[in-house]
Amino acid sequence: MEVRRSVAELGARTYAIQLLTDAGIPFLVGGAYAFAHYTGLYRDTKDLDLFLHRKDGDRAVEMLARHEWRTESEVHGWLHKAFWEDFLVDLIYGSGNGFTAVDDAWFEHAVPAQVLGCPCRVPPAEEIFWSKAFVLERERFDGHELTHLLLKAGPTFDWQRLLRRFDRYWEVLLSHLLFFRFAYPSDRATVPEWLMRELLSRANGSVDAGNWQERICRGRILSKVSYQVDVDEWGFQDGHSWDREERQREADSVASGEAPGLHGPH
Repeated sequence: MEVRRSVAELGARTYAIQLLTDAGIPFLVGGAYAFAHYTGLYRDTKDLDLFLHRKDGDRAVEMLARHEWRTESEVHGWLHKAFWEDFLVDLIYGSGNGFTAVDDAWFEHAVPAQVLGCPCRVPPAEEIFWSKAFVLERERFDGHELTHLLLKAGPTFDWQRLLRRFDRYWEVLLSHLLFFRFAYPSDRATVPEWLMRELLSRANGSVDAGNWQERICRGRILSKVSYQVDVDEWGFQDGHSWDREERQREADSVASGEAPGLHGPH
């Protein structure tokens, strides 16, 4: 039971869920509510996070506006915002890094839940882990949530699917799994042995390969602000822009029938 938020604010969140449900707009309840569903841990949250396909996010913000919600569209390029008085609902369809966006798999593997007394669905634990793993800002790092999520939901993870999600970013996955092993040495077996050996084998291969020729700062994928100095003053190429171009080239190659690269450029 929530005790830090007013009845009016919880009512606004319930109202938003009911409006989208009645309108037949597919959505998933994420954020603190999804985390609580998987772990039993509730953290106070200043807003309600709803995850939608882009087209459904557009429909949702238009529908809420018709019901007298104040709305803001295309905030940061990956979400809409809706306000009932001062109470906020985020309608999230993309991501700041540009690739952990909402796609069909979020809905195909979604899980039924009860949120604020309403029947709904929450995102798959794997997609929550995948999307949060790339948020390493000075003011926002959810590492403890990732380790808690692994502890509580890891035994049911589709690890093959999660590995495919990380693909060219497998080092980020390995980093978080090592944090988990450090935090919970008695629960290391939660992560399959085959996965750890696969990732450590890739790490060994990258050691053998040595430095890249190009001076690229991929830290920009994890935090644009914190790694801005690397681009502005230290002569590094912007790894965020570089990665976006690489992903586009890879997509074009696949579309033309060429085989995709193995685990990215390592």
